[in-house]
Amino acid sequence: MAGGAVFRALVLLCAATVSAEALAANWGTRAHRPIPGDVTVRLLKDNGFDKVKLFEADPSALEALGHSGIQVMLGLPNELLASVAGDVNAAERWVLQNVSAYVSKHGVDIRYVAVGNEPFLKSYKGQFEAATLPAVRNVQAALVKAGLSRQVRVTVPLNADVYESLDGRPSSGDFRPDITGLMTSLVRFLLDNGGVLAINIYPFLSLDADANFPRDYAYFPAPGAPPSQASVQDGNVLYTNVFDANYDTLIAALEKHGLGNITVVVGEIGWPTDGDANANVASAQRFNQGLFDRIVAGKGTPRRPTMPDVYVFALLDEDAKSVDPGNFERHWGIFNYDGSPKYALRLANGKGIVPARGVRYLSKQWCVLRPDASAADPAVVSAVSYASQYADCTSLSPGSSCGGLDAKGNVSYAFNEFFQSAGQQKGSCAFNNLSVITTTDPSRGTCRFKIMIDTGRHDLNHASAAARTAVAWSAVLVLALLALVAV
Repeated sequence: MAGGAVFRALVLLCAATVSAEALAANWGTRAHRPIPGDVTVRLLKDNGFDKVKLFEADPSALEALGHSGIQVMLGLPNELLASVAGDVNAAERWVLQNVSAYVSKHGVDIRYVAVGNEPFLKSYKGQFEAATLPAVRNVQAALVKAGLSRQVRVTVPLNADVYESLDGRPSSGDFRPDITGLMTSLVRFLLDNGGVLAINIYPFLSLDADANFPRDYAYFPAPGAPPSQASVQDGNVLYTNVFDANYDTLIAALEKHGLGNITVVVGEIGWPTDGDANANVASAQRFNQGLFDRIVAGKGTPRRPTMPDVYVFALLDEDAKSVDPGNFERHWGIFNYDGSPKYALRLANGKGIVPARGVRYLSKQWCVLRPDASAADPAVVSAVSYASQYADCTSLSPGSSCGGLDAKGNVSYAFNEFFQSAGQQKGSCAFNNLSVITTTDPSRGTCRFKIMIDTGRHDLNHASAAARTAVAWSAVLVLALLALVAV
């Protein structure tokens, strides 16, 4: 028994010792037809990622991560906070089903449970504030009861709006006045129980929300480049980019309340490529290359000189994700929906980014507006309106990759997105005889007409729950569409 305990301790110690070039990413699973979990795990490993954050306990993703050598941060969604906070038994059941089972039965290396996702966000208007700390306490108690508290720690991913600096200097940082007591209690609990604090920092959102935000300050300066005119002087320290200033504002707030010893990881950071004029390939490449250079070099911030773990947001695009924050929300991936790279990136060891292997596609066919049909026809307008409710048309946004299409091109794009999301099922291109199926790729310029992933050719055990649900739901949508256009 003693020898076994020593062996397990050595395994954990070795697993925790990673190189300075270790990479981490967020793996979201909100896609109509995602690439299978095993293909995604191979994509992670091929590109040097050895840590991943899941926003929920997606069975296929967790099973694929088993025995992969990739460390996992597993999310407990906001909608479960109240039930877990109100009943420790609910926390124990969640840990048993989503942590213990995958650790013991599948060999998943779960290192953190992320309780909630940005639960103190101002836009939630306090909805999750009362439940978060009790939920954290109950999850911690459940991990202790399960015998996992030494291997699996607790964290809470927070948005950067939980702290502020009234004069703009990071050294003046403090928690938001309305949650100062809650923040200090939460961080103290995490610190006392070996947890970490995760903070989400989005320079893109700062730039996108303010037309006067200094653009260069949003990016990491190139080596040897002169400081941006927007650089912030804070005592003897010159802050040349918003990431450093933002992160150090949090560190100053923690230190102000005697909590400076807590480990702070970056739970989300990245740049989208579509759905908004500021979301484009060139900007994303500039930002993310600067970010990866910093990660690989291990260069931190003035207050924390060593770069923390940084979970890049995101690995893949998610075409079924909510667009409430903006149309760009479905385009954060450094890879397209199919695991193909969007742009060149140097990652760990100076290696370039490589695509997913073994991806299989549906047939090379597209659904487009019939050539002799008019885009102004009321029947066409009605059909497009319907298709757009269930297909991802965010790339048609002004300034986006397909924003330059003419009226017929817009219609064809919407028809094809619906057709592909429905798995090219029979009848999904039957827009009251206003559409046709073509084998000629209608893509033009920067606008790519997709062909979706063929999830049916993969073992269903490796297809995500989201994909299985999407296939079933697509059939329902097709029937509804046929009923609509038959009227």
